[in-house]
Amino acid sequence: MIEQMRVGFDNFCYVVYCPLQRKAAVVDPGFDASKVLLFLERKRLMLEYIILTHYHSDHCADVRVLKKTVPSARIVASQKDGERLSLKPEVIVSDESQLSVGHVMLSFLLTPGHTPGGICIIVDEEAVLTGDTLFIGDCGRTDLLGGSLEEMFQTLQQKIKTLPDEYIVYPGHDYGEKPFDRLGNQKQSNKTLLAKSLKEFSQIP
Repeated sequence: MIEQMRVGFDNFCYVVYCPLQRKAAVVDPGFDASKVLLFLERKRLMLEYIILTHYHSDHCADVRVLKKTVPSARIVASQKDGERLSLKPEVIVSDESQLSVGHVMLSFLLTPGHTPGGICIIVDEEAVLTGDTLFIGDCGRTDLLGGSLEEMFQTLQQKIKTLPDEYIVYPGHDYGEKPFDRLGNQKQSNKTLLAKSLKEFSQIP
């Protein structure tokens, strides 16, 4: 199960959970852990992992609150982005890493471009949580410190476009016309996925 919740101005936070074993992972709590904690309490879920798609503060600011409330929860991030977090990750993931949350399987992709160590999370081969790598109708910006236009293009071409059309894309921000969408629809309509070359990609307004 995936619970999408809006935190802050336009960030999305996610709770991925197994209702049978009552275990959960939180992805990108942002600046507001209170919604997450209320949801966990209401569903009587045990928080096992705090997963960070990248190190920007609008995605990870309230990790400390979650960690203080549930000290046993383990922070998950990539090696490169984990080095920039104030609370260091206890679990390092890379391409093809996997974690289980009860009966729910999480698989990880390294998706540099927005940051050097950004990650996307595949949930039960049905959905992909894309953080700031892919939005509905756009992709993450590459002009911030650590961003790379070339890496973002390669990530979109080699990591995102090769995923099955049936996957549901759950982005890190509410920037699009809808809060989530089928990846197949995005392949046909998202300007950043339609670019056929780095030059074309670099000229997208």
